[in-house]
Order: sequence, then C-alpha cells, then structure tokens
Amino acid sequence: MRSPIESAAAPAERIGTADTRTALRLLFCGAADAGKSTLLGRLCDGRQADCGQDSGIELAYRHFATPRRAFIAADTPGDEQHTRNIAAGAAKSDLAVLLADACNGLLAQTRRHAIIASLMGIRHVVLAVNKIDLVGYDRAVFDEICERFRAFASELGFEQIACIPVCARDGDNVSAGSARTPWYAGPPLLEYLESAKVEDDRTAKPFRMPVEAVDASRGFHGFAGTIASGSLRPGDEIAVLPSGKTATVKALFGPDGERGSAQAGDAVTITLAGKIDVALGDMFAALRGRPQMADQFAAHLVWLSGAPLLPERSYLMSINNRTLAATVTELKHRIDVDSLAKLAAKTLSFNEIGVCNLAVASPVAFDLRSENRHTGGFILFDRYSNETVAAGMIDFALRRATNIHHQNITISKAERTALMLHKPAVLWFTGLPGAGKSTIANLVEMALHARGVHTLLLDGDNVRHSLNRDLGFTEADRVENIRRIGEVAKLMTDAGLIVLCSFISPFRAERRMVRELLDESEFVEIFVDTPLAECIARDPKGLYKRALEGEIKNFTGVDQPYEAPENAELRLDAGRKDAERLAQEVIESLGRLKIL
Repeated sequence: MRSPIESAAAPAERIGTADTRTALRLLFCGAADAGKSTLLGRLCDGRQADCGQDSGIELAYRHFATPRRAFIAADTPGDEQHTRNIAAGAAKSDLAVLLADACNGLLAQTRRHAIIASLMGIRHVVLAVNKIDLVGYDRAVFDEICERFRAFASELGFEQIACIPVCARDGDNVSAGSARTPWYAGPPLLEYLESAKVEDDRTAKPFRMPVEAVDASRGFHGFAGTIASGSLRPGDEIAVLPSGKTATVKALFGPDGERGSAQAGDAVTITLAGKIDVALGDMFAALRGRPQMADQFAAHLVWLSGAPLLPERSYLMSINNRTLAATVTELKHRIDVDSLAKLAAKTLSFNEIGVCNLAVASPVAFDLRSENRHTGGFILFDRYSNETVAAGMIDFALRRATNIHHQNITISKAERTALMLHKPAVLWFTGLPGAGKSTIANLVEMALHARGVHTLLLDGDNVRHSLNRDLGFTEADRVENIRRIGEVAKLMTDAGLIVLCSFISPFRAERRMVRELLDESEFVEIFVDTPLAECIARDPKGLYKRALEGEIKNFTGVDQPYEAPENAELRLDAGRKDAERLAQEVIESLGRLKIL
C-alpha cells in the first residue's frame, strides 16, 4: 500500500535528464490565489523544463534547470481541500517557497502550510511576498509581513528564512532584480535558489532501507527498496528489523546491473549471504546506530479527513512500507495555526494539527523526525474506506509498561473449546435503537442454553451500568464503548463461549475492528433490519420522542448516523417477522456456519 507521501517522489524521478539526487527539491505552497503557479511558470520560462503529474493526488512536479543548478518543484494547490498534497510535497522537499499575497498578508492557510513544512522536516523557507505591485511596491507593507512571519515561525525550527518581494505576473525579483523595489538589496528568487546552501545529510546518517519487495524468481532471492539514508557496499553487515537478526550483504543490484556501492536515494536490490527470513515492511539498518523499536509513541498529526479523529478508533498505519493497525490512544492538544498555542481538544477536524499518543499492533522500526525525517513519517488510513485520514511524524517513543510481558498459559483456547459441544463465536447483533436486538438475542440465548451451549449475553444498556458507565454517547465515547466490548468478547471466546453482543454499534469501522480481533469465522454480524419509522412507532423506552424533542443529544437515527452493514453474515427482516421466528433463523444460521 503506497501513500501519497511515499509516492510523492515518483513523478519527479521520471522527468528531466539531470540526476534527481542532486537536484534541489522545492515545495511551492501558500494560500489559494497567492500566485504559486504563475511564479513557478516564470521560473521555468526559457529554461529546460518538463512537468509530471502524480495521478494519485493533485500534485504537479516541474523540473527545470539553470547552468548552476537543477530543480524539482512540487506545485501544490493552495485551497483548504488539498492539505494532503502539501504534506505529500513537503515530505520529499528540501526548501519551501511559501507565497503570501501582499494585499492579504499572512492568512491561516499560509501559517498552516508553514507548520506542515516544518513538521515534514523542511528547514529552509523563502517567503515570497507576491503581488507587491498591487500595494504600490510599498516597503512598509513588505517589512510588516516579513516581521510577522519571522515572529510566527520563530518556534518552527527553520534554520534559514529569506523574504523576497516579487511580482510573478511581471517578473519583478523573480529571475532578475527589479528597479521598482530599489529598497530591496537581496538577490532575486532564482539567484537565491541557485545559491541556497541546503545540505542533503541523508548519506551521512546511519544506513536505512525499508524492504519494498521480495524477489524470489528463478532461484534468485533479493530484497528491493530505496535507501532512505546512509550508504551500503557488498560485505557490509546489517541488521534486519524487527527480528534483530544480522546478515551480510552479498551483492547490490541497480537498474543497470550489479554495482559496488549505493547511497541514499538509490533504488537497489540486495542479496544476502546465507538464509534469513525477511518480509515486506522489514527494515535493513546499520548494526551501529540502529533505529528505535516501539509500539507506542508520541507524534504530530495533520488531520486530512472530513470525518473527525476519534481517539481509540482503530486505523491502519503505513510506516516505512509496513502496514499495521494503529490507535490514537490520547490527543494531547491541538495547535492553533495563528498563534501556535496548545489548545485542549478531544478530537481533530479537517486540516487541524495536533499532538497525540499512538499505539500500534506490534513494534515498528523508526527514527525520530528530529533525527531522520525519511524514516520518521507515517500516514493513517481509515480501515473501512481506505481513505488517507492523517499524515504524521514521530516525536519520541513512549517507554511504557516495559516490565509487563505476555504470560504463557498452559491451557489453550483449543483445549477449552474441546470441552464444549460447539465452536466459540461472537454473535454481533446491530441495528437502530428499538430494532429488537436485545429481544432477539435473549431468545437466541435461551434456545442455545436449552441445547447445553455455553453462552454469555452482553447487552448495551447492561454494560453501560458497569464496565462502561463512565462513557457518554458522543462519537468518541461510542468508539471506546465498542472497543472495550470487543476486548471482553475476545476474552470470552478464548474461554470457548458463544458470546451474544447486542449493541447499536453504529459505525462500520468499530464492527470491523471487533471482527479483526477474533479468529477467522468467529465473528457473525447479524443486522436486525427494522425501518426507522417502525422503530420510532415502537419506541419502547420513549427515547425517540425525547430525542426528536431535543431532550436527548447524540441519539442514533435522529442526530447521530447509523452505518448499516454491507456484508453481514445474517440480515433479519425485523420489520416483517416476529422475534421468535427471527431467533430461529439465527439458530439455523449457526448450523450452516458450523458453529453448532
């Protein structure tokens, strides 16, 4: 699974004839209508230039060169709907050209782009104050914008900030100095970019190469990837993470055949001396100066989804070519894009930036963003839609509960199951409030008990009186409610029981999370499909009436959505059949599924 951030380099590698490793990678960003494309067009005008488009995201790469230097520029849309493209371009750029409109000054989107550039490891930025002609080439306007930006950016960790007044439309201070800004004594933008001292320190850092592919064709056994940092030669000893095993590099192959060395940025295939297990997503690393390994860490996040971040919801993380389950365990704070203040928050909305703690399913290899941004970044996907929801960079590992280990238990799940006359399973009844879930689940348990089946019924209302009494009905609390129930249900299946769970569980993502906790075929999703109008007409607890009158907030079916199952193992037509008949359908389905 390749992310927008990981794929951002691809078009640039395909365009132009210069060695892309030596080209200066530029990020052109700033608020919408600030003039980015016009300015970039001016820089390319009259020079060898080409353009590539990343089909996965709306991000164009332009390659141009002067006698002094080659450039690869990411031309990113400036509107708020395309923040993910800023993150994608910034992840592979060395220097940011941040445009500000002289008439509008620093806008929220301008500041947001500066924060993202800093977050993604860019340490050099040019503030190009464009449309200076529209303010009469007024030095006071330029100085005020620059002063405000420097004050704002003082906490972002930029090593160098240059401010240049430009008129992209007419070319003032773009390729040559302008007589209309006699008060500006600095170089024009192109000259500044030609001479910018931006050191690519990737080769000086310890060796890292995430494994992107395993080639085992025709007796050949190689491991392909792009070297993220450091260098490598045949005969070097390397570590394979997460296993920690060591190996010796037997040979290196590039696109043109076998080679004697490789360095950061090179795409290579490595063969190893001896046999060693290596899988997609493993990382090759230097023996000395290895990356960190952890399953919990603190990180900065840029939230890219229209759906809010929900702590404790399970997402998928892609990090260094490895994909695994990840959960935001705590949102520490949200960052105000105007003041950089740390604001208390329970969630992140579209385009917001925050600091959070994350936990992943198993330890991963990574470097801190302050040490190696090429191996410290990750993205989060929605587990259900596969939408990219966030881009992040790791701040530090959380060394928690290091004295806790998994205890070996003599009696296994299989041995407990052997005492039963059935297989363990979770019967997950989901549907709108008032759909009849608890009534049907209770009848099913009675029938199973009569057959001598060992069961446990977990009902939404009952559990909220005990285990989950601290939770409300916000989206975040509903996510945590189902997460806890899923863990309890898993423990009960380990004991060999059939667990009947009657919960509204309105979100597909959480139902999928519970399914993935269990062994294959142990999760049976049962959709109690009752039309909303009938649920309202039944209203056995009077809750719909109160919700419709505004007395109850966050009520599913009224002001909270319900995401109906798309591929449930069993759909019960509860609008047309009585509860006894539907319970019998459940019992019959357990036979077909070979649970009974």
